[in-house]
Amino acid sequence: MKQKDSEKKLTGARGFDEYYKALYGERWPVLKEALFRENIYVELSWNRESYFMDPGSIVAAMCLPVDGAEKLLDLCAAPGGKTLVLAGIKNKECSLKSNERSAPRKARLDKVVESVLPEEVLPAVVTSHSDGALWCKRESEAYDSILLDAPCSSERHVLADSKYLNDWSPSRIRTLSMEQWSLMSSAWRLLRKEGFLLYGTCALSRDENDGVVAKLLKKFDDGEVCSLEYISGIFARNVSVFSGTMKSELSENVSEYLKKIFSLAVKTEYGFHIRPDCAEGAGPLYFSLIKKINKN
Repeated sequence: MKQKDSEKKLTGARGFDEYYKALYGERWPVLKEALFRENIYVELSWNRESYFMDPGSIVAAMCLPVDGAEKLLDLCAAPGGKTLVLAGIKNKECSLKSNERSAPRKARLDKVVESVLPEEVLPAVVTSHSDGALWCKRESEAYDSILLDAPCSSERHVLADSKYLNDWSPSRIRTLSMEQWSLMSSAWRLLRKEGFLLYGTCALSRDENDGVVAKLLKKFDDGEVCSLEYISGIFARNVSVFSGTMKSELSENVSEYLKKIFSLAVKTEYGFHIRPDCAEGAGPLYFSLIKKINKN
């Protein structure tokens, strides 16, 4: 009862501020100010239509191992940026399923994929409209690598819209973390042994980030969080493969710029957090790479 009474007070703009100040302490005013700044972007282009992405999102997607994979899955794919990254770093023979449960967002995903990717890549990219949390009821251990960019609080967008900010409460985080867990547990069942799951959000709260990974590690005994050294190697390989498709007004050498953003990520208990106060305006983007160990 005391917890509910306490949460009732943590509502709206004031409650939002108090909640995140408790999480980030003296760093919160600096982080909050950074969230109000204009977003920065990197342009992805294959000489067709361009697509603009937050560099933090590109960095996260490039940490998923794809070399040698036969089947990839982007489980919550709209609006499509991370699907573009995966399509650009995967092997030609590898198939990529890109899924979105919302019909309007699926339409946006289709438009992005069809208008941005080169025609020779399109046959290997299949979009679908399905609830990712229920996908595991139709398939199991079917994919070599899975990217799960889960729906989240997206505090940067909350701060930018007074309606969302006035309606904010901790219950929003609790509801989203349950949804994230449903997607995470489904993705884990869809992942092959020795496969990789990259879990990400643009949220700031631990409950939506490390907290969801912690629940996975507690529920399943075959998960292992990958080390910085391992992820660094994967990232370096993928940046090298993808470098020719990227442009940015921020830097003439986009590959080196992304490497810098990667190096500025804050280490958390189970992953990394690219935050605009620490990474030159990029993010926020949390990600964790988990390997499914073959225990047989």
